[in-house]
Amino acid sequence: MRERSGSIDGSLRVILADDHVIFRQGLKGLLEREGFNVVGEAGDGGEAVRLAQEHHPEIAILDLAMPVMDGPDAAEEIVQVSPQTRSILLTMYSEEPYIIKALQAGVRGYVLKTQSGTDLVNAIQEVMQGGFYLSPGVSRAIVQAYLGRSEASSGQLTARERQVLQLVAEGKTTKEVAQQLGISVKTADSHRTRLMTKLGIHDTAGLVRYAIRQGLVRL
Repeated sequence: MRERSGSIDGSLRVILADDHVIFRQGLKGLLEREGFNVVGEAGDGGEAVRLAQEHHPEIAILDLAMPVMDGPDAAEEIVQVSPQTRSILLTMYSEEPYIIKALQAGVRGYVLKTQSGTDLVNAIQEVMQGGFYLSPGVSRAIVQAYLGRSEASSGQLTARERQVLQLVAEGKTTKEVAQQLGISVKTADSHRTRLMTKLGIHDTAGLVRYAIRQGLVRL
């Protein structure tokens, strides 16, 4: 696990929000075994926002459907009270409307509860490295939702940059993009940096949102 400064012992601080107590307790155990420091637990979105304001954790793991305030709404509030906190949504819903709402709320990861615990750990690591994580099933759902849309023409992007954008929108890391395109990691990162500069986008989440809005993602 990639450690970052957080609590006194250097472990990464996390808050959990899920209204199912047994599930939340199991999740806490998983994260603590992986070396994360769970500093707070909430049973609803409003309490999650309060905990974020109190503890300023690096990561907030939020259920999508919760009492008082749902996960995406809580994520929007958390950004206001604790700007350094990055939210990851953990949910059973893979349908397009839920995914789009989460992206619009600024969620940095979307993990399905049907995946293994390793998927969540990978999501945390990717998000803490500045990336954006989508469970494999979620990525397919986004692509499928936009299959019938015509691709918006953007003369700014080269064919290679479009390929990179597509793979990033599907949740691929820079290393995976390089492997799939048969280029070096440095070259893949250069393509990614150039297309972000051309589009005036400053993070991976913004690239994903752009790809979704423009219908640039294909199977």
